[in-house]
Amino acid sequence: MAGLIRRNDIDEVRARVNISEVVGDYVTLKGAGVGSLKGLCPFHDERSPSFHVRPQVGRYHCFGCGEDGDVFSFLQKMDHMTFTEAVERMAARVGIELHYEDGGAANSDHGNRARILAANQAAADYFVAQLGSPEAEPGRAFLGERGFDPAAAHRFGIGFAPKSFNALGNHLKSLGFSELELVTAGLLSQGDRGAYDRFRGRLVWPIRDVTGQTLGFGARRLLDDDKGPKYLNTPETPVYHKSTVLYGLDLAKRDISRGRQVVVVEGYTDVMACHLAGVTTAVATCGTSFGIDHIKVVRRMLGDVENANTRGLGEVVFTFDPDMAGQNAASRAFGEEQRFAAQTFVAVAPDGLDPCDLRLKKGDDAVRRLVDSKKPMFAFMIRRVMDAYNLETAEGRVAALRAAAPIVASIRDQALNIEYVRDLAKRLGMDPTEVGRTVRAVAGRASADASRAPGAGGQGSAGSQGGQPGGQVPERAPSISDLPGDLVTRLERDAIMAILQHPEAVGRQLADRAVQVAYSNASLAVVRDGIAVSMDAFEAANWLDRVIEEVPQPFATLVKELGVAPIPVGDAADLPIYCTGVTSALIDKDLVRRKRELLGQLQRLDGVADPAKSRELQQQLVLVEQERRKLRDD
Repeated sequence: MAGLIRRNDIDEVRARVNISEVVGDYVTLKGAGVGSLKGLCPFHDERSPSFHVRPQVGRYHCFGCGEDGDVFSFLQKMDHMTFTEAVERMAARVGIELHYEDGGAANSDHGNRARILAANQAAADYFVAQLGSPEAEPGRAFLGERGFDPAAAHRFGIGFAPKSFNALGNHLKSLGFSELELVTAGLLSQGDRGAYDRFRGRLVWPIRDVTGQTLGFGARRLLDDDKGPKYLNTPETPVYHKSTVLYGLDLAKRDISRGRQVVVVEGYTDVMACHLAGVTTAVATCGTSFGIDHIKVVRRMLGDVENANTRGLGEVVFTFDPDMAGQNAASRAFGEEQRFAAQTFVAVAPDGLDPCDLRLKKGDDAVRRLVDSKKPMFAFMIRRVMDAYNLETAEGRVAALRAAAPIVASIRDQALNIEYVRDLAKRLGMDPTEVGRTVRAVAGRASADASRAPGAGGQGSAGSQGGQPGGQVPERAPSISDLPGDLVTRLERDAIMAILQHPEAVGRQLADRAVQVAYSNASLAVVRDGIAVSMDAFEAANWLDRVIEEVPQPFATLVKELGVAPIPVGDAADLPIYCTGVTSALIDKDLVRRKRELLGQLQRLDGVADPAKSRELQQQLVLVEQERRKLRDD
């Protein structure tokens, strides 16, 4: 049985890894205050960012779907790996040697993610080495004919699979990989006579994830006697899921994030041509059409946020062949256009060349001009629809209006919608008022259909009654969004956030006093108690985790949210002042409450009848005032 990693090693890896760098490989993160980052959640589809990362506490939390955890849980969920694999991967990243209980070794179960990735990398290295062999001449010729020199092949990791049933398998088995692992990785296929190399006599492209790990391969047919498909890809495996993978994303992700542009092309050679021509934001799907899961990946890389300040700032440019397949691909892409907050465009070369052929025949500048000459997706689709009608006849114009109206009606931006109504009227030679009326009618029908759809939450539906008969809201765990907005609750919330997130700025003395304060909000009082019983871990690396463990389970989510929610400070230099200030204000509020109670007791007390009690209350008042002065002086 594999040994367990020692707890001290796990804690050391967690402390040494910067969670924002790891998450940043998958999500474009923007600043959200001092020590806080946010982006689009990778665990659910959203149009505005609710996913927060706090590097200092080593945690992330989504205020939209509730996903929460540390760097290890993030990798487990994103890359479908075990906890041990996540720790081992991060240990290798920061150069920490792991030790295992009872002298055991790392988990090496057949078919697990780490072994599959290792096998893929070994296969990629083997294919690259084979590209220089005499047998690979057809592959080198293919690349040369398409304008790719050896440097380009090296840049993209292109290799060659020998025309053999077991050359790759035998090589990888000699490195210690089992046949079961290689079949699970999709490198070998299982036949009646046993396992054999899946890729044979083909040019091979490694397909990598955003971190550069090889997940699978795409292989191009070269030989006339190869009766297989033109492109053969790795099948679905524990690490390779074609609906979520984009070829070239590992090379393009930085420029996509910086330039807020992604160019979607149709093949591996098109990605190569674009990058070599200077269009370094190009990616391609891997043997499947561009779908919803691809959109989620692209939106996270773009930071594609839906709000008044950022909508339309990003660009998604699709390149399509002018043939029927390309036209159908354009229609599918348009069907998903509304999922983007970014502007969508279509780029089609005038002579119908794809980016690879365009670069080969007309040079790098032609590829750049292709992208620069992009047309808005709406304009492209409207023109495509109208091309099917004879606009010289009244019947043709009316039919074209009816066909194009749904496209214009789907434009959510009101100003843009009005402009397209005018443009459509101009193209048809019709009255803009009449065209606008037709578009609005289409939009109205679509809205009515949506409201009648199951689960739309219309009158009489469960959605109108809070999901429960009689409008009863089901009980659920408290959340930061449930807290009332009065000044007292906000002060209690902000002080707890400071203590949880920046204990070093608050200091032990202030924190000890703050957990003695009487809280007006019952949920925050529970968190306060969790802090109070965890003070032995104050400022420790696992401080926040300790508090999460101590509170009752229903309140764990609230602690997690308070531990990552942005603190309203714009400059790191002001953070200590803010943290001590808000905590001191909470304590001062409690001292004021205590002073009021003591004065009330004095007023109700007959000082003549009980002089000792009167002196005691007055002494307590003096101590309260002294503490308030000291608090303000500090």
